[in-house]
Amino acid sequence: MPELPEVEGVVESLRPFVIDQTIEEVEVSKQLLVSHEAGKAAIIKGCSPEELIRELPGYRITALTRKSKYMYFALQRKNEEALLVGHLGMTGAWFPVETEEAIQEDKFRKHIHVKLRLSGGYWLIYSDIRRFGELRLLQQEADYPPLLQMAPEPFTEEGRQHYLSMSEIAKYRNKPVKGFIMDGHVLSGCGNIYATEALFRMKIHPNRKVARISKSRLNALYDTIVDVLNEGIARGGSSISDYRNVNGGAGSMQHFLQMYGKKMCSTCLTETKQLIIAGRTSTYCPKCQR
Repeated sequence: MPELPEVEGVVESLRPFVIDQTIEEVEVSKQLLVSHEAGKAAIIKGCSPEELIRELPGYRITALTRKSKYMYFALQRKNEEALLVGHLGMTGAWFPVETEEAIQEDKFRKHIHVKLRLSGGYWLIYSDIRRFGELRLLQQEADYPPLLQMAPEPFTEEGRQHYLSMSEIAKYRNKPVKGFIMDGHVLSGCGNIYATEALFRMKIHPNRKVARISKSRLNALYDTIVDVLNEGIARGGSSISDYRNVNGGAGSMQHFLQMYGKKMCSTCLTETKQLIIAGRTSTYCPKCQR
């Protein structure tokens, strides 16, 4: 699943193609129409595909930003403002192209679900192989309360203080630290890949309870998480499976991972082990991480 660095890469790459562009037309795949008719509401959330097709045209994209793992397209039409919020799910990808054929990989061309024709002549295409991503058209962020419940950005002092204060709450103190740092209410944007790397660098066992980690070490862990996230951003994210940037290219962070998905510890050459924590597979070194 794309995490903060991957989403940041998409936002940065996509911004030059979409800012000040007006959405002129919207197309939705037959699969989504059928899904919504069956009551499953894939990808398009909070409204019907027909509403999205009807409501989006005429809006100009005035800004594109990231909040945690979400993409925020700020929209304006005369004096009316709106917000298109996107989440990549596990396999979502955006492509600004003149034609569908310009999308290089066949697996993405086969799973195009939403197309926005922009005033500059490009199509902004959303492809999603597993259809776990989301698109929500809102009048304002508060219209979808879970967005307001996300932790502050991890690159801010506000994010650090929020994380430390959450570590004092009873329900979090009894959690494994891996689940704690992947919880979006605690720390924004840190998923399985970057949590695994940060814990390995700190030599902390992923199943260690938060209460058994000193405040100074929790503080150092926060710094390490920020470092790993920044490295991920600088290297264009981790293309483990289906993540692609807007040009169809892959990130390179996966070549620098020291623990995620490894069979052997890069430090002591001990065979790694795995646990399921917070629904995700946690790889760790039984010798280095305590």
